Amino acid sequence: MKKKDMLDDVFENFLRSTKFFRDRDVLRHDYIPEVLPHREEQIRHLGMIVAPLLKNSRCSNIFIYGKPGTGKTAVIKYVLSRLTQKAAEFSADVKVAYVNCRLAGTEYRVFTHLCATLGVLIPFTGLAVGEVYDRFKRKLETRRVLLVVVLDELDELIKARGDVLLYELTRVNESLHNSKVSIIGISNDLRFKDLLEPRVLSSLSEEEVVFRPYNASELQDILWRRADLAFHEGVLTDGAVGLCAALAAAEHGDARRALDLLRVAGEVAERENSLMAVTEDHVRAAERRIEHDRIIDTLTNLTLHSKFVLYSVYLLGKAKVYSAITGDIYEVYNELCKEINASPLTQRRVSGLLNELDSIGLLNASLVNRGRYGRTKKISLAIPRRPFKEAYVNDTHLGQLTDFTPNCLKLKN
Repeated sequence: MKKKDMLDDVFENFLRSTKFFRDRDVLRHDYIPEVLPHREEQIRHLGMIVAPLLKNSRCSNIFIYGKPGTGKTAVIKYVLSRLTQKAAEFSADVKVAYVNCRLAGTEYRVFTHLCATLGVLIPFTGLAVGEVYDRFKRKLETRRVLLVVVLDELDELIKARGDVLLYELTRVNESLHNSKVSIIGISNDLRFKDLLEPRVLSSLSEEEVVFRPYNASELQDILWRRADLAFHEGVLTDGAVGLCAALAAAEHGDARRALDLLRVAGEVAERENSLMAVTEDHVRAAERRIEHDRIIDTLTNLTLHSKFVLYSVYLLGKAKVYSAITGDIYEVYNELCKEINASPLTQRRVSGLLNELDSIGLLNASLVNRGRYGRTKKISLAIPRRPFKEAYVNDTHLGQLTDFTPNCLKLKN
């Protein structure tokens, strides 16, 4: 007789348990519903901007702004999906290339993706960015196509790599005779244009669309529409849905957070084999779990030097320096860079990274008045130490520094 594996019980219990979900994927971020409620105005506006593509004319470049979870990506994918369907009826060769710039990370990977959309295969590495760009242009010249380039989270790439990519794309039409390229940039940062040089701004000729956050009533409506598809009838309490909407509305009206809360609450109830009801207690449990996972995800996706700066604050706290000044942090940061042979940034740039880490809630930075000595900034970790350790234990660089103690901190002890 075959011995039962420990997971056999887990899987069998799941199969026997009360069925909560009809289709849990409806609550995922990448699900695009047939109707996008409370975004009718933006859909109509974007539709009017891209409509010239149906008559083989290039549309205006568009920049879409709004906080995370306000429907920017879902709306643009919805509009462009309908556009390509309509274009097929009129024999207009409209192609859409969607690139998430945070995931792509470099100009090379962005152009590789654009080439792949046109059927040009580029090796993962090995070519100069200029060569990939030239192949992209040559392919555009060999056919008559209206290419819409969607650059999601464009601000992340610009902050990390500068605006060279955007400059090249805004000027590409000057050297094309057959094809035409339009750009749609999506940014979470309303100050995104401040990152661009004047030469890029002058080439954009863009239209702007701003997405406001959802309010609690709108989020509740969105959740019930999705819940009708995602859950079996009668398994959701009004209180659970209302709490998901209220928590998300309090945090910038983020629909993705509301959907995550509802999905994870359902999964918590399912694992507990609750009596056919997802309650407010399940939502509270989901909130704690998501918050922990979100911190880990944020820590993991920081740039190398941001990780070093944050790790410097962590090490200072470990040495019982709970409110450090920029000079202390920079001293530790320099030793970390030296330990793995990385070139350190200037203290001014590190000060900028500290401000960024403060703005996203990983650090607490407060100005302290020191009387005749002026004011100074005191900085400390704003997150628990446990998820910090979890995020970096397997990190390529920080993983090897887990037992490292900078000399400057040995002297403090």
